[in-house]
Amino acid sequence: MAVSPIYGITPFSLLDYKDYTSCIIWFARCNMKCLYCYNPEIVFGKGVYEYQYALDFLEKRKGLLDGVVLSGGECTVHTNFYQFVEDIKSKGFKVKIDTNGLRPFTIDRLITNDLVDFISLDFKTHKDDFYDLTGSQIFEQFERTLEILLESQILFEVRTTIHSELIRPRDFEKMLRFLEQKGYKQTYYLQPFRNGVGTVAELPPSVISDELKQMKSDDFEIIWRN
Repeated sequence: MAVSPIYGITPFSLLDYKDYTSCIIWFARCNMKCLYCYNPEIVFGKGVYEYQYALDFLEKRKGLLDGVVLSGGECTVHTNFYQFVEDIKSKGFKVKIDTNGLRPFTIDRLITNDLVDFISLDFKTHKDDFYDLTGSQIFEQFERTLEILLESQILFEVRTTIHSELIRPRDFEKMLRFLEQKGYKQTYYLQPFRNGVGTVAELPPSVISDELKQMKSDDFEIIWRN
């Protein structure tokens, strides 16, 4: 029996898709197991809703919501995800996707067929520490997704969650140089790890140093989100 893809739905948000009232559809499962992940119950949990449930939910909210945020977990790992996005767009909603970038083919196909309006790409860490932090060895897939976004005309952002014990100033320096070498010119968003929440791994408290906060790039702006 197939596992349902959707873990839950947040019916209304003004924060997750800037300038648009949206709902958030949370997908169960992920192809990473990031140590600092805030959503272990989603990453390791099972979905309880089918695509049709979410589509019926959206049908009743035409004219009330502007957009749909597809998050997780990792939404792009699911079977028939492309068709699901196509169905959402056919209802007139804008679509934002939060992704770790490990499914570049899916992202490329969605962009090519004008089925996604905005993408938030999570840059977990540099290649040398990628496996230790994420449990995944395919950094090249993330890299290819970034290249696809840079080559396209789609609106997107790169963002990173910073835990001081996992990403130190020397690590962040490597991340900045990587983005510069790739030709990234847009705002790079950082979000400090929130202490006191359940995570995939048990971690010590995170204390972001002034050194890290003050690091800059000549090629793009860095903004910390609270």
